[in-house]
Amino acid sequence: QVQLVESGGGLVQVGGSLKLSCAASGTYFWINDMGWYRQAPGNERELVAVITRGGTLKYADSVKGRFTISRDNAKDTVFLQMNSLKPEDTAVYYCNAGIRPRGGMEVNYWGQGTQVTVSS
Repeated sequence: QVQLVESGGGLVQVGGSLKLSCAASGTYFWINDMGWYRQAPGNERELVAVITRGGTLKYADSVKGRFTISRDNAKDTVFLQMNSLKPEDTAVYYCNAGIRPRGGMEVNYWGQGTQVTVSS
């Protein structure tokens, strides 16, 4: 069974930094795109950043210049370095990955979510 396990959330003051990690586990053939989404109370889930297997990056305008997404393909892990955090970054952050099982079609997986709270 494929799982995405996140870590690194917490409480931080305005202007501070946090680094999120998400590791895939289980049996599969390969992992395509990996990314981070977030959902604040009362809001829809939104894209934060995505990185393709080849390293192409995409960021939401609201985090450009402050957040950096990266991945370690050897460890099937994606990271999100968050700097200069603002109160509006407060949300539950979800890891997402397109994972292809051997002989099967790609399936979209989600992590359980990790809370990030930025206090002013």
